[in-house]
Amino acid sequence: MLAYLFERFPKFSQTFCYGEIAELFRQDVRPAIFSLRAPDRGPELNWDPAIISNVHQLPEGDAFARLADEASASLSQSARKILHEWRGKDDSLRLHQAIYIGVRLQKLGVCHLHVHFAGMAARTAFWIKRFFGIEYSLTVHANDIFVPNKFEIGLSQILSAASGIVAVSDFAANRLRDRFPDSALRVHRIYNGIDCDSFQPAEPSRPPLILSIGRLISKKGFDVLIDACASLRNGGREFRCEIIGEGPLCAELQTRIDRRGLDKQVLLAGPEPQAEISARLTRATLLALPCRVDADGAMDNLPTVVMEAMASALPVVSTDVGGIPEMVRNGETGLLVSQNDPVATAEAIGRLIGNVELARSFGREGRNRAQELFSIQRNVHTLRKILGV
Repeated sequence: MLAYLFERFPKFSQTFCYGEIAELFRQDVRPAIFSLRAPDRGPELNWDPAIISNVHQLPEGDAFARLADEASASLSQSARKILHEWRGKDDSLRLHQAIYIGVRLQKLGVCHLHVHFAGMAARTAFWIKRFFGIEYSLTVHANDIFVPNKFEIGLSQILSAASGIVAVSDFAANRLRDRFPDSALRVHRIYNGIDCDSFQPAEPSRPPLILSIGRLISKKGFDVLIDACASLRNGGREFRCEIIGEGPLCAELQTRIDRRGLDKQVLLAGPEPQAEISARLTRATLLALPCRVDADGAMDNLPTVVMEAMASALPVVSTDVGGIPEMVRNGETGLLVSQNDPVATAEAIGRLIGNVELARSFGREGRNRAQELFSIQRNVHTLRKILGV
């Protein structure tokens, strides 16, 4: 039997995780699901209640401490010694979570565990394997491998103990193989998937709508997009720009919009459910996401919203960061510009909103490419070979 372990499930900034589980259910694979933390909000209306009800949420506080202590009674003497040695260390909670979950995995007959992100859940899976011998694999994404946090069980140990490592782009896969050659043969590239058929080809409204979607953080480059919009407005272009998402830079970005006098052109729309995002995509002219590499090395890898825009037959304006060039073919499905360059970003956007036929041509090619590369059905079928189900 297969199980999944998440730090938090469902998490609304990680809809690709829910999509993967939902596709496994559609393919008659029903993994047990464990979540270390509670969901950040309630499920979306269209999420399958059979999946949500299948999530085992770890208890908290005294209840968890009591149950973890009860579970530890079944450990071997050597395992209890390890538990004692790690008492009070940064990762000691991961050991107790591993014991609590591992006992339940054994009762369920689980022989393989899969984890997303090389973070908290992966460190817990490391100890589950150590204590109970249950193999685990993991899917790594972006900052969890580009700028990993420093813990006593670090990225090298997590990868070394994993039976399989899935990277969601060739960029990330090659980076892992170069940095961790001992794990190279266990690294596989499988793109995140989406249900392309659930996205309808866009019928752009007037004036042109520039859409951007993501968490309001530095690496998304929303400040660059706002400055590009100022250039477009100063050049006499008519347009609207909506930025969907929430995050710590919300007030700073709003101040930038106000200072540039863009309150009539640029809207911070806040977070929206997936159904509304899909609807906005069908009304947009293009997706703009001028991603950057932050000073600490943080960057995007394979933004899901780019896949969704391509599935919606939208051209994409973005940068050559991470795995984005594997998604967007420059001059065929969109335009790639240098990061941190509002002038080039404005020129690329202006080129597309000023040439409807070019934008539609890019959009058609993008939809074909999305169906070719990002089919959730095909990509999950490939993943199942690694999971052994």
